[in-house]
Amino acid sequence: MGSTFNPEELADFARYHGFHYDTVDPVQLVRDIRFDMERGLRGQSSSLPMIPTYINPGNRIPAGKAVIALDAGGTNLRAARIRFDEKGKALAEGTRKVPMPGTKGRLSAEQFFDAIADVTEPLLTEGGDIQGIGFCFSYPMEITKEADGILMAFSKEVEAPEVIGKSIGQGLRDALARKKQKAPEKIVLLNDTVATLLCGMGEIPPDLGKGDGPDTYGIGGGPVIGFILGTGFNTAYPEKSIPKIGFQSESSPQIVVCETGTFAPRYLGYLDKEYDATTKSPGAYLQEKASAGAYLGPLSFHILKQALKDGVLKFKKSGEFLAWPTLQTMDLNSFLRAPLAMEGPVGQLFGKDERDALSSFVYLSSIITKRAALLSAGVLAATMERMDAGYDPLAPVRIAVEGTTYVRYKGMREALESYLHTMLNADKPRFYVISPVEQASLFGAGVAALTE
Repeated sequence: MGSTFNPEELADFARYHGFHYDTVDPVQLVRDIRFDMERGLRGQSSSLPMIPTYINPGNRIPAGKAVIALDAGGTNLRAARIRFDEKGKALAEGTRKVPMPGTKGRLSAEQFFDAIADVTEPLLTEGGDIQGIGFCFSYPMEITKEADGILMAFSKEVEAPEVIGKSIGQGLRDALARKKQKAPEKIVLLNDTVATLLCGMGEIPPDLGKGDGPDTYGIGGGPVIGFILGTGFNTAYPEKSIPKIGFQSESSPQIVVCETGTFAPRYLGYLDKEYDATTKSPGAYLQEKASAGAYLGPLSFHILKQALKDGVLKFKKSGEFLAWPTLQTMDLNSFLRAPLAMEGPVGQLFGKDERDALSSFVYLSSIITKRAALLSAGVLAATMERMDAGYDPLAPVRIAVEGTTYVRYKGMREALESYLHTMLNADKPRFYVISPVEQASLFGAGVAALTE
């Protein structure tokens, strides 16, 4: 048992332990996500908070306008002056990058905002008329009706506790005033998922041509979904009805951040639950833990260890593998992209005479990837159904994607797109374009500064 490559046995193992993709009912999955989206929009109990942003995705981006884009959320704070050409393509000028304020030592609130103003001020004075500032600030915020953001928490690497509870846009405005510099009238706060959506509005799909008709959402009349599948998982889309804030507008929807990483799929087995119990937030972010890059490696490690214990997977260095503290997603992916090279931490576990074990390891990993892709496709399909969009071939939905898990993780993109095509064409055809976007946080922040 387990000494030879036996795909039927491996598939049965996956079904028995509840992580095989064929245990997922795609129709019920989409229905479950839709119900949670709708409950979240009403303010009812839901795994999806459906956060209003008070940002309207607007029309096509006006050519020639200049804005300042700021991007904070990682190890660095980036700033640039952004202009858009007649095709909506973003052009960055005067780009600056400094360490994220608060990562090199504790700062007061005033010091924190002064550091951001230090990067922003030269861009205001060097580039002529600036229409506004878009600030992609990827920490938990409560967005106000004025599109400012009140900070709820910082992640561990930023030491500026006085900033928590303060309005980020207003803090920057006050810091610029201390420098005798008048801020633009508009400062818009957003997170990376909204920035990805807005970045996706930038260019018209080449197979549509430019077109001169009405363009409610940004490209050929079709809406844009922002989709993050990288270290984390999230989606954002334009919503016409948000009962919990009394918002209703057919002509001017506003972007909602779904926080779909928190969705709780019913299709998780007990190995998922065992792994979830080892994480820092048991019971939360279940969709993200089944799909995103921060978790795919460790989750696969937990499942593969069970395969060794059950005897469906055997190789000589299994004891060494079982003794590892975890398996990083990056190391697993490097192996899966070239398994016959038998290189890296995973590849060196296998001998030249253990091809069957190698095949079994890759086979089980592929099942985990396909399930992650199916759950992710369900989120996108539910979002398109909620928008009731994509039927017009001249107004396809554009899915703007940011994240290395989608782009680079072995088998993810192909499986996700295949599942999504099946889901969206089962009844009648829907039209959509999937396009990874680059520098989404910076360019999307630039678009935000030009939205109405």
